[in-house]
Amino acid sequence: MSHSQIVLSLIAAILAALMSAGMIWATRPLLRQTIAKPNARSSHRVPTPQGAGIAVIAATLIVSGAVILLAGAADISIPIAVFGATLFIAIVGFVDDVKSIPVLPRLVLQGLAIATVIFAASENLRIVPACPLWVERTLLLIAGLWFVNLVNFMDGLDLMTVAEVVPITSAVVLLGCLEGTPASATIIAAALCGAMLGFSPFNRPVAKIFLGDVGSLPIGLLLGWCLLQLTWHQHLAAALLLPLYYLIDATVTLFRRILTGEEFWVAHRTHYYQRATDIGIGVWRVFGELFILNVILAALAIISTRIPQRSAQAILVSIGVVLVLLLMLRFSGRLRLPPKHHP
Repeated sequence: MSHSQIVLSLIAAILAALMSAGMIWATRPLLRQTIAKPNARSSHRVPTPQGAGIAVIAATLIVSGAVILLAGAADISIPIAVFGATLFIAIVGFVDDVKSIPVLPRLVLQGLAIATVIFAASENLRIVPACPLWVERTLLLIAGLWFVNLVNFMDGLDLMTVAEVVPITSAVVLLGCLEGTPASATIIAAALCGAMLGFSPFNRPVAKIFLGDVGSLPIGLLLGWCLLQLTWHQHLAAALLLPLYYLIDATVTLFRRILTGEEFWVAHRTHYYQRATDIGIGVWRVFGELFILNVILAALAIISTRIPQRSAQAILVSIGVVLVLLLMLRFSGRLRLPPKHHP
């Protein structure tokens, strides 16, 4: 385990948390101009400012960039394409927050940002070497577009994105310290983790401010890039396990809406975590159960990188799938916990 990488990650996380919280506190009066009004997708009932993602992304990029530069190590460099694409997709999200962008142009702009990250990567980074490079990269582009949007879709409840991002980025940092990911990805993950922790006091129920698309879209891009680093370093099981709840909830919900003939492209609030609040499970309870699940998934992901056997990794992924499905059943009301008995 690299001692220097641990120190750099801690510094990045602490500085990003302080910067994120400070910027949100300072800009909240200005962000009252960007109000998220309750709609068909919302879990909130009163108009609430959005745009805290500006502070989260600014803190992540500024702090991680500064730490990487100050580290001065020859093997650590700022991934310029990732920083540029993150800024670009954040701008797209901000414009969409202020004045809604039609679906097709929005997807094209998001696709440009994702393509920049994927096609700027070295040709030596491969998942399936036998597959033609252009086919693999095109499939990654499609997967990246879906992942960025599902992170946006799933940002529909107080602290929801915190419950997802903090365990994922913490696991990426730990894996980086165990030499499972590049140092730049480790530091960026640490900064994003810290920035989200700085955001969390403002987003706890009842939220005083939301991330907005200016936050959720670039967060999805950065998370996707970190997970891609794991995949390129032959940790596919870990890359699947870390975002497994998001992947399954969003995908199952999409196909369920298609099969029932719903207009699946229209805003809604039928994700399983949203249905949980409709049946009376409190927001804090949803956050707590999802956070615990994600910590368990992170532990399974880390274990999978220590086990070389593919069959054992498949078993760990299967365990993760079962745990996710059980929580989704609970959130849908089909699996109820036994009542507590007090003496």
